[in-house]
Order: sequence, then structure tokens, then C-alpha cells
Amino acid sequence: MSEITANTIKVARPPQPSAFSNALVFGWRAILKFRHVPEQMFDLVMTPIMFTLLFTFVFGGALAGSPGGYLQFLLPGILVQTVVFNSVYSGMGLSTDLSKGLFERFRSLPIWSLAPFAGLMVGDVLRHFIAGLIILTIGLILGYRPEGGTVGVAGAFLLLFTIGFGVGWIFLVLGLLIRSPMTVMTFGFTLIMPLTFASNIMVRPETMPGWLEAFVVRNPVTHMATAIRGLMNGTATMPDVLLALAAPLVLTLVLSPVTLWLYRRGN
Repeated sequence: MSEITANTIKVARPPQPSAFSNALVFGWRAILKFRHVPEQMFDLVMTPIMFTLLFTFVFGGALAGSPGGYLQFLLPGILVQTVVFNSVYSGMGLSTDLSKGLFERFRSLPIWSLAPFAGLMVGDVLRHFIAGLIILTIGLILGYRPEGGTVGVAGAFLLLFTIGFGVGWIFLVLGLLIRSPMTVMTFGFTLIMPLTFASNIMVRPETMPGWLEAFVVRNPVTHMATAIRGLMNGTATMPDVLLALAAPLVLTLVLSPVTLWLYRRGN
């Protein structure tokens, strides 16, 4: 025993991982879920394809005279709709983890408090990127041409990620409050469906009844679609972009503290 003690080498305690390292670990965990939950990948791939093709060829002739003309208007809006819809998966994933008791373990670890949520956001960004790339690829095949060029498309995608980040907080709060993933999905889509369809994603507001147009032009989703459309067409203005960023910024400032409070109180 004495020989073992004498030969023991003291090793300094390794430094505590940074918040960024914690976020990367949980982000990798979120990415691995794609392999273990294949139905999410199916929804991620098929839903944007379905919406893009369906609305282009069913409504294109009636609304714009031709599917090609309508596609130029529709595709940026579909990108916004897809990002908002995909954000629901954050709440569903959180609700699933809570129901399995995983977050009880996370609370006991010496990690950054927001690391599990940062990981969910990383998974969201990957979902948004994959879905956006699919939609853009289909659009290019069908004849969509972004007049803003590569710079405009890159700016639009950065704005999409920001929108997804802000909207995602809504569903993180729902995931903490509701322990059933299916209920989170049902409640989430009940909340966002009116906002997405009562916007300028698919139809110009001036073609709507006056009372509906008054709501649509003030709808945050309309501002998001307008900014994305402008960036991809090379016509975006700074006020357009700032209006699109307003709702995600407010949601982040208001709901991120609420999320952390619900998490810490063990709800």
C-alpha cells in the first residue's frame, strides 16, 4: 500500500468545459437524433417538397398566370413557413427528454444551464438548413431564379436561422410545460397555422378583404416573408430586415429567461 501511495502522481484537475463546449456536445446529441428518429427526417424532406410542388402547380396559374411566375413569389415564403413549422420539433424533443427523466440528470451535471437548450437550437439550425436547401434546389429545378444572387441567398438563409432561433423559444416553453410530445405538436401547430396562412407567404395582402388585410400587413410572419423575398430578389431594404428581426428578438429576450426559470424550478 505504501509503495502505491509513494508512486501516485498528482494530476491537476482538468479545467471545467466552457459554455461553448457544453453547447457543442449537446448540439452533437441533437444531430444524432436524426439517425435514431427517422420519421423526423422523413417530415423534414417530404413536407417542403410537398408544399413547394403543390402550391406552385395547383395555385400558380390562378394566382400569377403561370406556375413559373408564382414560384418567384412563393418560394421565399415557403422557406419562412418551413422554418416556423420545423421549430415545433424543439418543443417535441424537449418534451420527450423530460418524459424520460433525462433533464433530471442534466440538472445534476456541472454544465452551463442553457447547454441542453443550445443543443436543441443547433439541431434546429441543421433542420432549417437541410429543408431550406431542399426547397431552393427544387425551386431552381422548376425555374426559380434568385435575382439577389449568392449574396442574397446567403443573407436570406442567415435571416432564416435567426427567425428559427427566435420562434424556437415558443416551443421550448411549451415543451417544458407540456410533457406529451404529441400535445406539444398539436398545440404548436394550432398556434402557428393561422399566423403562417394569414400572411403574405402565398397571397398578396391587397387581394384580401380589408379586415383581413389589416391583420396580414401587421403579422410578424408577413414581415419575415417580405424580408426573405427582398433578400433573394435583391430588393431588400434595412427597414424590411429590421422588421423581420423584431419578433425573433422580442421572443428571445422575453422567453429565454422564462425557459431558464421553468427549467431550474424543475417543472
